[in-house]
Amino acid sequence: MPNSVTEEIKITADGLIDTVRDLIHEGNVRHIAIKDSHGKTVIEFPVSIGLVGVLLAPTLAAVAAVAVFAADYTIVVTRDEPAAPPVVNDPGTPPTA
Repeated sequence: MPNSVTEEIKITADGLIDTVRDLIHEGNVRHIAIKDSHGKTVIEFPVSIGLVGVLLAPTLAAVAAVAVFAADYTIVVTRDEPAAPPVVNDPGTPPTA
């Protein structure tokens, strides 16, 4: 199972829907939570490949409904951490023990 990283994005209601849509389309996002200015989670949902096609419109409609209640939000994004590149020994360097 890949490691995950969490990041927080501070945003106003104006950019909330576009930012969530962009995050969903990135492909490495696993979970999104939206918190109000007091830190209370107002909506959260898992993100999967299927969400992009089938559930994107209802999810964005729910985000839009949330956006009318306050001006400032924090989007908490959990994404898969990219795998580290394999370590390759230089042929001129002896292997380390």
